[in-house]
Amino acid sequence: MLTSSDFAQSIAEAARTLYKPRSLDETMQTIVEVACNSVPGFDHAGVSTVEKLGTIETEACTSDLVLRLDAVQYALREGPCSAVLQGTDAVSVSILDHEQRWPRYVPQAREAGVRSQMAVKLFLDDNTLGGISFYSTTSDEVTGDARALAGLFATHAAIALGHAQERAGLTEGLQTRRVIGQALGILMARYDMNEDRAFAFLVRASSHRNIKLRAIAQELVDEANAP
Repeated sequence: MLTSSDFAQSIAEAARTLYKPRSLDETMQTIVEVACNSVPGFDHAGVSTVEKLGTIETEACTSDLVLRLDAVQYALREGPCSAVLQGTDAVSVSILDHEQRWPRYVPQAREAGVRSQMAVKLFLDDNTLGGISFYSTTSDEVTGDARALAGLFATHAAIALGHAQERAGLTEGLQTRRVIGQALGILMARYDMNEDRAFAFLVRASSHRNIKLRAIAQELVDEANAP
């Protein structure tokens, strides 16, 4: 059983690792690797995010087992991973063989060798970012220590993920403005038009082709830079 000192050290080490500046993809991969190493009893972990249209994607994982079983849960709307993204903060299941709530999911998980499982929601304020899934192929029991550590870890992981998403959004915004600015310059030089008319041209082309403005701008820039 973990002592208070062990708890503090585990969470401190996890937090130091998570808060190092990284890209969004690197942050999510770090989350699953640290989760797998920090929470006792589990040998597989994954992190899923909720997209704008409500779709759920497993963005990073430690094994193909996670990818397969996450996908099964989201498709069937059964299992711990699905439950936390439908509203529950955390779900843990010891001795998966005895679980009666998910009759379609459990046989597939057992066939993959899963003996126990846990999922914890990642959220900031009222905003659900996604969830962390934990799978064990070595232990039937989810201990109280594992549940407590997973909950604390998820808090730090959600903060790190939120910061990474914010940085990614800012970077994308800067790149979008840069590409659109280049496209406007190309149109202004090519057709001897002012900036307002060049921007209106891009907007019309985007609407007519049902393509995002940045994609239209990128096409113009790529065409101009082609040999």
